[in-house]
Amino acid sequence: MNKKELIDFCLSLGPTFADTPFAKMEKGQPTVVMRHLKNKKSFAYISEREGRVNIAIKQKPEIAIELRDFFADINPAFHMNKTHWNDVLLGGDVADEQVCKMVEQSYDLIKPKR
Repeated sequence: MNKKELIDFCLSLGPTFADTPFAKMEKGQPTVVMRHLKNKKSFAYISEREGRVNIAIKQKPEIAIELRDFFADINPAFHMNKTHWNDVLLGGDVADEQVCKMVEQSYDLIKPKR
C-alpha cells in the first residue's frame, strides 16, 4: 500500500478529511493528518521515513503493547503518547489488511459517540 492508497482508505471510513498542519515546518512531503469531520480529532498521521510510508495510529493501550511485541515494524509512536499511539512502517512484516484493520480501530476510538 502506498501513501495515496492509505489516505484514500482513511477518507473512505466516514466523514473524514486530510489535514497538513505541519507543512510549513517540514521539508519534503508533509505529514498528512487524518481527522474526523465533526470533532476534528485525529486518528492517523501519515508520513514517509527513509523511503517508507509510516502511519501513527491510536489504539487501546493493551492492544498497542501486544502489537509491538508481535511485529518488528510496529513501535511506540515517535511524537505521540506512547501508551495510546503506535507507528507502523508499511512494506514490512505488517500486512496491508492488518494496517487497514488498525486504522479502522483508530477511527472508531475517536469518532463522536453520537
